[in-house]
Amino acid sequence: MPLYEHVFLARQDVSQAQVDAMAKEFADVITQGGGKITKTEYWGLKNLAFKIKKSRKAHFTLFNIDSPPAAVAEMERRMGIASDILRFLTVRVETHETEPSVMMRKQDREERSERGGFGGGFGGGRGGFGGGRGGPREGGGGFRGGPREGGGGFRGGREGGDGGSTFRSRPPREGGDGGPRGPRPPRNDNPGSEG
Repeated sequence: MPLYEHVFLARQDVSQAQVDAMAKEFADVITQGGGKITKTEYWGLKNLAFKIKKSRKAHFTLFNIDSPPAAVAEMERRMGIASDILRFLTVRVETHETEPSVMMRKQDREERSERGGFGGGFGGGRGGFGGGRGGPREGGGGFRGGPREGGGGFRGGREGGDGGSTFRSRPPREGGDGGPRGPRPPRNDNPGSEG
């Protein structure tokens, strides 16, 4: 029989017990259709990249399915009708993973906590986007950068280094009483007349 991986997203308003009940209901549909669920994983309540039906979060659940296509189609039909299901996706695979999925691997979580924040960031440093604030010697690379090495983010460094190139203040331009832009030409409100 074909192998499938199936993930469905349930509304954030339902409880985990209700999500488990829905998972059992959909697993029964597969079983009645002559297939079997080889693995079920509840990934938890997670943030969504964008709102789906006014929900900012959703309960994620994974099924590894060994079933005929008709049973999977019936399960998808019922999920399409269910008001508590926001989205679902079924993908046909060659083999199922025997170990826990990427979302469940504890070692991945430990690596993220060691790196700090969102990882090495965009510019290196101590974690977060671009290294966060950066230390006095690391250089940061984040939003403020380090005070000595220049950093590389929105504010750059205070002393040495080129400090990246984005959003740093510049010295005012030369000339005129108009401040940094220089003098402005007089405004002519009536284009038909000269003077």
